[in-house]
Amino acid sequence: MSDDERQNLPVRAEEFLGMFRRGAEFTKELLEENQRLRRQLVEVEDRQTTAAGDDVEWSKLREELIARVRTLESEREDVLERLRAVEEENRLFAGRYLEIEEENNNLANLYVASYQLHSTLDLGEVLKIIIEIVINLVGAELFAVYVLDERSGQLEAVASEGAEVKTFPSAPLGSGPIGESVLSGEMILEEGASQDLDHPVVNIPLRVEDRPIGAIAIHRLLSQKESFSPLDHELFTLLAGHAATAIFAAQLHGHSERKLNTIQGFIDLLTK
Repeated sequence: MSDDERQNLPVRAEEFLGMFRRGAEFTKELLEENQRLRRQLVEVEDRQTTAAGDDVEWSKLREELIARVRTLESEREDVLERLRAVEEENRLFAGRYLEIEEENNNLANLYVASYQLHSTLDLGEVLKIIIEIVINLVGAELFAVYVLDERSGQLEAVASEGAEVKTFPSAPLGSGPIGESVLSGEMILEEGASQDLDHPVVNIPLRVEDRPIGAIAIHRLLSQKESFSPLDHELFTLLAGHAATAIFAAQLHGHSERKLNTIQGFIDLLTK
């Protein structure tokens, strides 16, 4: 080894040591970077694991929410069904209420009609009340009230609506639809209208016990009335009894008044 080489040895050693130290530092940095990367990798893996766990949790939560929604929808359908049932019950109750209200009105009308029939003993007033009842409560447009003439045995029209009284023919007791109905006490009740004044669609025989008094013969209803209602049947029954009684009482009162006037006139002649 030459003297120059020996002189350069310290310098090279320093250079080598410097390179060694830099290599060590670089290695240390690489190790630290490696450790940092490893930590990052672990964190990423942890995050992925957590994310996967979160996905599982969200999936479970989603399924629970879907099940809850379905339950709520089912409950909603049940509530709607109950609501529809309640609405149907309310509709039925409302309809029944209207029916009861109508029945109460009908009963009130029947009471008023019955009271009016017995409120007077004047035959003309009684016939007028019967005409009003048949028009306003039954809804008849063409009809006549017959009274039996016991001397001739003929049922004579004494009051009418829709045509003059004289246009309604007499009906022999026991003959023809009107006469047979009065004699038997059987009511004629048909739908529609009749232009034949000898054949009414409704004939209500007026009788006091077994004694024939007269009849109410209906030939045509008002245009807005299509058929008979249960109230009409009750009115027919009421008229068959109460109208007959009212007419009979008015006739007796008229006879008694005439007899009283005759007796009073005879007494007046005797006392002059």
